[in-house]
Amino acid sequence: MIRRLLRRSVAFLATTVASLVLVAAALAYWTTTGSGTAPGTTPTVQALTLSAATPSAELHPGGTSDVAVSVSNPNPLPVRLVSLSLDTAQAIGGFGIDAGHSGCDLATLGFTTQTNGGAGWTVPPKVGATNGTLAVDLTGALSMSMTASDACQGASFIVHLTAGS
Repeated sequence: MIRRLLRRSVAFLATTVASLVLVAAALAYWTTTGSGTAPGTTPTVQALTLSAATPSAELHPGGTSDVAVSVSNPNPLPVRLVSLSLDTAQAIGGFGIDAGHSGCDLATLGFTTQTNGGAGWTVPPKVGATNGTLAVDLTGALSMSMTASDACQGASFIVHLTAGS
């Protein structure tokens, strides 16, 4: 009986000590603080380049067209684009037109900001001396209102875009 009690007491004591060691280790882990310094640099991200976007099909009053654009990435890492929108600081409100159609009122054009269904786009990185590129087709992004004049017939449009990241 005494041996049995002694064995239980030793087992209880061993379990208690082991538990206290684990609690002390956990407490030390969670309450430890420290400081230090280490050298490091962050690369400067270079701006992406967007080609002048063009309609993929003829644009008619009341209609829409896809817009094709190419994005170039000079960075050694992929770059994520959240959106592509009209760059209203370029040309005339973001739109350009060929010289033979200067009578076409570009205010009849519209552009819908694109997000690729909320997924955005990832432009591949530069490899060696070659920038990463991504061709993007923006479905139904360009529109022309019904009020477009006959002066717009046969015009070639340029759409200036800006990237949101």
